[in-house]
Amino acid sequence: MSEPHAPATLDTVEAVVRAQISRALGGRRGMVEAAVPTLVFTVVWLTTKELRYALVASIAIAVTLLVVRLVQRSTVQFCLNALFGIGIGWVFVTISARQGGSADDQALAYFLPGIIYNAGYTVVLSLTCLVGWPLIGFMVGSVTGDPTAWHGDRQVVRLCTRLTWLLAVPCLLRVVVQTPIWVAGHSAAMDPDRAVALLGVLKIAMGWPLQLAALGAMAWILSRNRTPVTAA
Repeated sequence: MSEPHAPATLDTVEAVVRAQISRALGGRRGMVEAAVPTLVFTVVWLTTKELRYALVASIAIAVTLLVVRLVQRSTVQFCLNALFGIGIGWVFVTISARQGGSADDQALAYFLPGIIYNAGYTVVLSLTCLVGWPLIGFMVGSVTGDPTAWHGDRQVVRLCTRLTWLLAVPCLLRVVVQTPIWVAGHSAAMDPDRAVALLGVLKIAMGWPLQLAALGAMAWILSRNRTPVTAA
């Protein structure tokens, strides 16, 4: 293959997708770096009821993880992702405060960006499948050197469509499960503290574990076929 970054052993679509997904996950360490700041935020908020302390603590742990990465000269992608997520959460908290929201409302606002993100991602992934250009296909294109050549092979399109649907399932489940809890907490139909606790637990439990379940299903599909990659 002509692309210098693509290992010569990646001669099938399945191998390409497995390699790309493995790179995107970041391994166990990447999963921990994504989950710990949320866990810290939830615990500190529930024990102190001080939103500022919770936000500062989550940022502090994310920065600490980032510094460790820098010292070890390893990828900082997952630490930066965590910091970006906290930053967006802080923006929503600030908006809620400016609109006169209570401390409970502000704590719930921290989790709203994640729900919106998963809803948007579900829509995008679903649309790419429905229009016949599944997102996973572009992973194949990034390796073969031609971003759209894969679309000419119906077998590849079918494979990538199934994989993209599987990638969308965790996002959809998060929205379906977390949205009613957020709404209930915000409307006082559920105790706000309980809603925050549930959202914190679910954000972690439905994060990488759910993603890994989907990836396990994807791996099973990928292990059953050998679809040749055609380099551009």
